[in-house]
Amino acid sequence: MREQSVEEQLDTACRERVERLCAELADRTREALRADGVPDSAITTRARILLRYAGTDAALPVDLDTEAAMAEVFAAAHRARFGFTMDKPVVVETVSVEATGATGVTDTTGTLDATDGSAPATGSGPHDAPPPPVDTVDLYADGRWQRAPLHRRADLHVGATVTGPAIVAEDDATTVVDPGWQAAAAPTGHLVLTRSSPRPERTAVGTRVDPVLLEVFNSLFMSIAEQMGVRLENTAHSVNIKERLDFSCALFDAEGNLIANAPHIPVHLGSMGESIKEVLRRNEGTLRPGDVYAVNDPYHGGTHLPDVTVVTPVFDEGNLRFLVASRGHHAEIGGITPGSMPAFSRTIHEEGVLFDNWLLVRDGRLREEETRDLLASAPYPSRSPDTNLADLRAQIAANEKGIAELRRMTDQFGPDVVDAYMGHVQDNAEESVRRIVAGLHDGHCRYETDSGAVIQVRLTVDRDARGAHLDFTGTSPQQPGNANAPRSVVMAAVLYVFRTLVGADIPLNSGCLKPLDVTIPPGSMLDPSYPAATVAGNVETSQAVTGALYGAIGGQAEGSGTMNNLTFGNDHVQYYETIASGSGAGDGFDGADAVQTHMTNSRLTDPEILEWRLPVRLESFAVREDSGGAGRWHGGHGVERRIRFLEPVTIALLSGHRRVPAYGAGGGEPGALGE
Repeated sequence: MREQSVEEQLDTACRERVERLCAELADRTREALRADGVPDSAITTRARILLRYAGTDAALPVDLDTEAAMAEVFAAAHRARFGFTMDKPVVVETVSVEATGATGVTDTTGTLDATDGSAPATGSGPHDAPPPPVDTVDLYADGRWQRAPLHRRADLHVGATVTGPAIVAEDDATTVVDPGWQAAAAPTGHLVLTRSSPRPERTAVGTRVDPVLLEVFNSLFMSIAEQMGVRLENTAHSVNIKERLDFSCALFDAEGNLIANAPHIPVHLGSMGESIKEVLRRNEGTLRPGDVYAVNDPYHGGTHLPDVTVVTPVFDEGNLRFLVASRGHHAEIGGITPGSMPAFSRTIHEEGVLFDNWLLVRDGRLREEETRDLLASAPYPSRSPDTNLADLRAQIAANEKGIAELRRMTDQFGPDVVDAYMGHVQDNAEESVRRIVAGLHDGHCRYETDSGAVIQVRLTVDRDARGAHLDFTGTSPQQPGNANAPRSVVMAAVLYVFRTLVGADIPLNSGCLKPLDVTIPPGSMLDPSYPAATVAGNVETSQAVTGALYGAIGGQAEGSGTMNNLTFGNDHVQYYETIASGSGAGDGFDGADAVQTHMTNSRLTDPEILEWRLPVRLESFAVREDSGGAGRWHGGHGVERRIRFLEPVTIALLSGHRRVPAYGAGGGEPGALGE
């Protein structure tokens, strides 16, 4: 293969240059193969043109064609991969030509003459019987144990065909040949597997719940969300999303109920449903294919401004079937301090840019200029709109991956079955929580924060109904600072806590909340009114609510009770991280040292990447010994982190338990105060 960088806008002149380059590169690749003894008649070449939109990094390959045809194919490929097209020039990034050819028939086992390609006297048929196996072993296939021959790969001459069930072993690989398949040794040295008998007829899956299929669909739904997360990680630009994995992906039914999620950030997952339902409420009757929305407004479905949720509706024959969403923490979204996590904000407008039911994509076209204008229009605009847009594009692409996998699932099982199991997985989660609730006792917790504000929660268990009432009456009123948590954040903490009580591996979904009746007093710090600041409510108050809930339930020490949010930056760099700490102990186990706890599940940036992308040096990062609460089962120890800044930056730290220590349980001591 030979490549040549171009980096020119696709137009007539560029197209002519590309064609000349393809011819030159083809000649060079042919020369290389001729030098290896490949005759001209056996050489084939293929040209590939890598195209991308101007100002972006994602290049996609197309075949050499007319200018218009290449642009059309590229637009279709971009729409399929990333979920949108852009009103930007198309750039030719690279031209590559690959040449292939063979000197003759080659056999890696030595049974052919590599010089003239002649076949040996025996074993030359296209489907010969293999040599006798070296052993016969037990193989589990088709749902049962059965005897299968074991062949050595080196013993198979070209054309030798092994029929399954069988195993083919070599020094660096083992190939299992299932029943109904066969493996043939090819002249190229490959082992080629083909189906030798038709796929057996399968009975259609019904819509009634089946225990085995319930587990299958649990895993399928979670797998789709995980694949969305992989796409987002691979395509994001910011350190916070790409390296710290501060994002979450999830699937929702047509009513906006959470169906399944990947194991991402609990405070995102439990609160994302409100973003979905807000989009449904605000666009009832007007949602259409090709549209994508962005939400972060805490008073219209969001939590705090850095967490931007991208929502894509999924239609089938004009009917809304599902919604997919990805929420990413944008480490810069405006506000009075770089990093968009100000310690002393007093209104929502001091915290950054609001996405209120924002139409991000219309009819498959990314509204980039309109979104850029929004990012610049707030009282305290974003300092890094290019990064915001790059991460928003990655979130759209993650959603598109979820849509593709949902459609594949629907094609395989049928829409009625998929819809039925979306209900069944919620019913299963509901029943799992009801079983746990039936074993709980009434409880109460009064949780004081460093500011003096109090969160109160009373747990009342109804054993007959196997349900519970959680009453936050008595919680402090809306705060003048930014520790106010929208109702959706409180519900996220409730969902997380009761999901952790379930021992089974079930998806975190809306069914977990059905046995629970939650009372949150309006106007309190857990249900504030516009324009109260909320940036710490999502990160710090969510941890406090979690601690209060565990305190009311009993049996679990609090842990750190804070995310230890560090932000720093200036006009050209911004960074955010949640510093690890210790987890709480329980009856029979110690807490874990130096981990992310409860409502955060992100990770710290690798030191090499941190120092490469930002003007800092990480001087030390160590366990803070003896900081976990003492007891028969001691709390996990926190951390000490020392960072040197190489240029002037503004630093903000949002943390808790600097005045009031994290509580112990069962007579255990509280944890050390933060410093």
